[in-house]
Amino acid sequence: MKLLVVEDEKDVANALHIGLSRDGYAVDVAENGNKALEALAVNDYDLLVLDLNLPDMDGLDICRLTREKHSPLLILILTARGKQKDIVTGLNYGADDYLIKPFHLQELLARIRALLRRDLRTREPILRIQEISLDPIEKVVWKSDHRIQLTRKEFGILEYLMRHPNEVISQEELLEHVWVTMTNVFSNTVRVHIQSLREKLDDDSTMPKYIETVIGTGYRFVQSEHESIESKNNKENANE
Repeated sequence: MKLLVVEDEKDVANALHIGLSRDGYAVDVAENGNKALEALAVNDYDLLVLDLNLPDMDGLDICRLTREKHSPLLILILTARGKQKDIVTGLNYGADDYLIKPFHLQELLARIRALLRRDLRTREPILRIQEISLDPIEKVVWKSDHRIQLTRKEFGILEYLMRHPNEVISQEELLEHVWVTMTNVFSNTVRVHIQSLREKLDDDSTMPKYIETVIGTGYRFVQSEHESIESKNNKENANE
């Protein structure tokens, strides 16, 4: 899950970045309204944590502009404006939740989970491809009836691949959606996590059943065993 935090106070922004990242989210931070709008224009986020008192514009304008584009993005307003009329205005502008500063991180995390849980339940939360089942809400994975223990990053990679079955996903795209945007794209981070994920899924990298490497391009999660066999045959024919 990828979140955008819009917060101009550096200490608060850093605390949010650390706390949300530790809870398994990929987090981007925008320090003002214009940077937030730029980030929203080029990235796909699951949830927006939005301060209202920004140096260059009112956060409500970001909320309004987002909703005018009919964006399904979840919006949680996090602000010092605590009067009832402010809360009502924020919700009327399209916010999904409203939390007043000062706040406890655990309450914020609980509210984010509740919003994501509600949203995912409207989108058939359990992902099932071949023998692999993934629950984005409970963050658990099964292979047939056997539960697979994954790290947060491994889970994030698997979830993103399973949400785009048969699509070739580049290393850069995985870094963008599972890690933060400033991660070094030339590192072998993704390859190492893919290797570990394959081992846990008992997926042979030389003859993959689930996660296939598309050389020079990226990775794809094979939607059916038939397609996996067909891909192997094509490779063998190409090598003859």
